[in-house]
Amino acid sequence: MSETTNPERLSGRCLCGAVTFTAIPKHSMHACHCESCRRWTGGIYLGVECGDSLEVADPGAVAVYDSSDWATRSFCRTCGSTLFWTLKAGGLTAVSAQAFDDPSAFPFDSEIFIDSKPANYAFAGDRVRMTGADVFAQFAGGG
Repeated sequence: MSETTNPERLSGRCLCGAVTFTAIPKHSMHACHCESCRRWTGGIYLGVECGDSLEVADPGAVAVYDSSDWATRSFCRTCGSTLFWTLKAGGLTAVSAQAFDDPSAFPFDSEIFIDSKPANYAFAGDRVRMTGADVFAQFAGGG
């Protein structure tokens, strides 16, 4: 995944505004097609990796769901907006690209869990496409 060229702190919020946040994006936007993300979002999760830079103005407005052995998923307690996917081991939070004030700031450079994508949709264009095994191998390799 490519690095962004401007590592500035960007702002965002949920639908109702109860959750506001800032983060420093580390990568471009990716689409996750895993079953958990599809069920969590009701579609495809478009995320932006932000490392540990996420700062939430009112952490009490965020609900956290312990979704697997390795990650949590966060959403607004008031409106239910999908917000953050966080690795339990630390070091990685993927923020919903559409929750940022300017989601067009992120180039769409990769799709993950492409082997879990249903056959009824596909994104056009050339980009990195990784299977679930590729993703887990990347984490195991520290990359």
